[in-house]
Amino acid sequence: MTHNPEPVNVASLLAIAAARNPNGMAIAEPMGRDHQGQQRYRQVTFQELEEDSHVLAAALWHHGMRPGMRVVLMVRPSIDFISLVFALFKAGIITVLIDPGMGRRNAIRCLQQVEPEGFIAIPAAHALRVILRHKFPKARLNVTVGRRWFWGGPTIKQLRQTSPGDFQPIETSADTPAAIIFTTGSTGPPKGVLYRHGNFAKQATEIRDRYGIQPGEIDLPCFPLFALFNCAMGVSTVIPVMDPTKPALVNPRNVIDPIRQFQITQAFGSPALWNTVSLYCEKHDEHMPSLRRALSAGAPVPPHVLRRLQSAMASDGDIHTPYGATEALPVASIAATDVLDGTEQQSRQGAGTCVGSKFPGVQWRVIRITDTPITSMKQTEVLPPGEIGELIVQGPVVTTEYVTRLESNALHKISDGDRFWHRMGDAGYLAEDGRFWFCGRKTHRVQTPQGTLFTIPCEAIANEHPKIYRSALVGVGPVGAQDPIIIAEPWPEHWPQSPAEDQELRDEILARLKAHDTTAGIEEVILHKSLPVDIRHNAKIFREQLAPWAAQQRSR
Repeated sequence: MTHNPEPVNVASLLAIAAARNPNGMAIAEPMGRDHQGQQRYRQVTFQELEEDSHVLAAALWHHGMRPGMRVVLMVRPSIDFISLVFALFKAGIITVLIDPGMGRRNAIRCLQQVEPEGFIAIPAAHALRVILRHKFPKARLNVTVGRRWFWGGPTIKQLRQTSPGDFQPIETSADTPAAIIFTTGSTGPPKGVLYRHGNFAKQATEIRDRYGIQPGEIDLPCFPLFALFNCAMGVSTVIPVMDPTKPALVNPRNVIDPIRQFQITQAFGSPALWNTVSLYCEKHDEHMPSLRRALSAGAPVPPHVLRRLQSAMASDGDIHTPYGATEALPVASIAATDVLDGTEQQSRQGAGTCVGSKFPGVQWRVIRITDTPITSMKQTEVLPPGEIGELIVQGPVVTTEYVTRLESNALHKISDGDRFWHRMGDAGYLAEDGRFWFCGRKTHRVQTPQGTLFTIPCEAIANEHPKIYRSALVGVGPVGAQDPIIIAEPWPEHWPQSPAEDQELRDEILARLKAHDTTAGIEEVILHKSLPVDIRHNAKIFREQLAPWAAQQRSR
């Protein structure tokens, strides 16, 4: 007797949300300002979104798109974007999502590796596709979101005029491929991660249950993909006015004003975005009293950001920092109240950053660090609590493979019977209470003749200087004989105005480092006006760029 796997598709959660609250606002999309300067919004209900995504799914099917095809979606955050994602899920099509912030060259290379069979995109993206048509020979099924120029294929407006007929959403299971999402490439070339329907469905339920998110809440997702979870959870989405590839440059009023206008209860943003917004709130005495839950991910959130943001939120609100990666999210989480009332002092003394306790569906272990492939769990050495090693994770939210840069599978996946563990690439340790303390990326560790230094503990000690905003530990020289160097970025108002001030600040930082056992071996500090950061969250420091820069500074 053949076993039919249980149907799983995150799009089915939208249908449930529409049945529960058909007339509730699903999405509010900014449409410019009126003559009085007030932001205008276009809104759709959950029922309208459900019906629209059904029509689009049927139209894509009539257009020739079939289950398992890879189709690139390059559409700005909008009602169209969200409806199209659910339509692609319903049609069983594999959605390819690319971060435009990674740069044109990287984006083209990634898309070429995917070998897409179509593009659903804005006119500018189609124009580039046509110019580079030789790179995408299979892309014959194309849809334009906006005005079509000189290429063929229907527009989204024409798709919406298609009768759905008797189309029914494709039945998918937890193992059915749903999307390909690319890593940022912050520690190597971007890799295409295969998401299955089970990954998305479990992500939505794990996030909902951990944070107690209720249908009827209103969210401002300053990271576009979070809007998909909102609709699946029956949460309303207000799309912010911002460039999602440059969260650090957000206009704070474009976050504060909609939170007040819509009485938004939840908002998701990178640490860099919340730093910008919280600084503005502190300077102008602004408050967001309806905001009870703020989420931030992408890099450790500095305590000063948590403290400022918490003072601008609802008095009973809290900030949560889910931990994970493109390949595995969410893995763990910690609340600001736990950080500010507990782990902060340990972090400031070089203990690392506590990312909290794991989500229920996740298994994790810390193993002995190695830079070589691990083919079987039998080759791993599990470390005891307190010893720094490499974190590996397993569970329904953990993806099983890359579909580009296939050689990366050997370096990041460990076979365990019919399961796979993912190597997070993060170094740290499990405490006796079961919480994980992050000590930095494995590839960023500095290996000196005296031993190994990890970035986060060392940088925390340098960051204790009141004039320093953030810092980066890098190693110069051959592995095993590297010289550790701290590159420190002062707050703008504290940038030295003379060589004497420069030397004085560096000497002060070095004295702090020498006073701690963890950093006593560091002999050099260099100042940098603005450390390079990742393109997705503007928060992860590009230490790969800083190591050669430091070497150049020393040779001058």
